[in-house]
Amino acid sequence: MKLLAATNRYFMLLSIGLFAVGSGVLYAGVDHAVRNEVEEQLLTQRQELEAWLARGQPLPAAIFSQQYSASLRPRPLGYSDTLLLDPNEHELVPHRQLTFRVAGGVGQAPAWVTLRKSLVETDELLVATVGSMLVLLALLLGGIVVLHRYLSGRLWAPFRHTLAALRGYDLQQHQPLALPTPGIEEFAELNQALTHLSQRLVADYESLREFTANAAHETQTPLAIMQAQLEQLLQVPALADDAAAAPLLAELYGATRRLSRLHQALGLLSRIENGQYTDAVPLDLAALVREKAEQLAPLLEARDLTPHLHLAPTPPRRLHPGLADSLLHNLLHNAIRHNVPGGDVTVHLTDNVLEVSNPGPVISGDPARFFERFRKHNAASESPGLGLSIVQQICAYYGFKLSYEFVPAGARHTLRVVLHRG
Repeated sequence: MKLLAATNRYFMLLSIGLFAVGSGVLYAGVDHAVRNEVEEQLLTQRQELEAWLARGQPLPAAIFSQQYSASLRPRPLGYSDTLLLDPNEHELVPHRQLTFRVAGGVGQAPAWVTLRKSLVETDELLVATVGSMLVLLALLLGGIVVLHRYLSGRLWAPFRHTLAALRGYDLQQHQPLALPTPGIEEFAELNQALTHLSQRLVADYESLREFTANAAHETQTPLAIMQAQLEQLLQVPALADDAAAAPLLAELYGATRRLSRLHQALGLLSRIENGQYTDAVPLDLAALVREKAEQLAPLLEARDLTPHLHLAPTPPRRLHPGLADSLLHNLLHNAIRHNVPGGDVTVHLTDNVLEVSNPGPVISGDPARFFERFRKHNAASESPGLGLSIVQQICAYYGFKLSYEFVPAGARHTLRVVLHRG
């Protein structure tokens, strides 16, 4: 639930509760005030009637029985409520009445007089008051909703602008957030804090990128020199007479080659993350797949693997040649490396999908872990474990969707690249 909606709900609940309590208090207060007024009027009429009798006048005749009546029979004294039939409306009408005893004149017995006053006006007043309160409540709630919609559209606009800027922010653009300073103090402080945070992130990212580039550049030359010198050393005729030195040099040369491949893979990942592959040209993926399969044909034959290429004609796609080659190389090389003897490597290419599948060992666990860097199917493998990480990084760079699927029936592994963006 949005913050504004939650706030609006509490305001409405508070308004309804206050209205209910206030309506009850108002109803009781108005009813008490009106009844006191009616009782005062009845008391005044009683005083007038008693003064009339004190002057020796007889009890007046009861012209309106609903307002005045006299009886020689004793009646309960004091104030009380009663219902009397209205002859015109033919319905019972509430009345407030006052009964008191008066002494009779000379030779007359005492009488019990009852004065009454209709309470219909009181009920009409209460209905009008409660109706007015309901109208006020409707106006109040409607005003709260309209006000909060206005506040949501105007006062909260800077907050939504900040959220949109955060969603679209990419650290690889090497630019900090450029957030405005709104008039709302809290939003201004939030934008200022986010701007400072992004500036520190960009500075740290630039430092890390510079360190990575420098380290890659500085280590490239020593590695090349070591590899070349080891190759020359392995060709020295004297090694044939030393049975202990030759294996040691061979292991050292193999470790140097692995280190060189690792250096190249990490350098490629770093350049992709830094957005250095911006030069894109139209490429025919089907032709690139055929070319890459021909390059890997000796490796396929050495492992007794059969390639199956199902390549539909596709329109050229704008890709960097180096990234396209690396994408196909790692997909095919992964299928070859994790295959079974006598297996196959099957490639399906359509207008929007590239699939590379192969039989392989049964796996368990989350397949997404194979896209992690330095993750290997076989811990003893000489591979640095960066092939699928490079594939994932290239797909993310171009907005492609990469997925992995394993079918237990036949133990078949499939890497699928959805080539359309989004």
